[in-house]
Amino acid sequence: MIEKALNKLAEQILSFDEASLGNLRAKYLSRMNDFDTSREWEKAVIIYFMINSVLTKNALFNHHVLAGKGKKKAKEKSKRGGLKVVE
Repeated sequence: MIEKALNKLAEQILSFDEASLGNLRAKYLSRMNDFDTSREWEKAVIIYFMINSVLTKNALFNHHVLAGKGKKKAKEKSKRGGLKVVE
């Protein structure tokens, strides 16, 4: 049940625009740094790290794409049977 809820939450978060999330990041960082024992502070911490997780995921994704890593690349290699084209 918890895993299903987390998967649904992840799907929703992945649909958010990175620029919009980036604009909210400073707000929640500020709130997180203004500690108190309220439930609102706890939610601000969770929200900040959810935003950060999307930005980190995108940075990792871009890094791997630029490095030429990924399943598409592996599938292309397997289609050629690992042979090098010689001209």
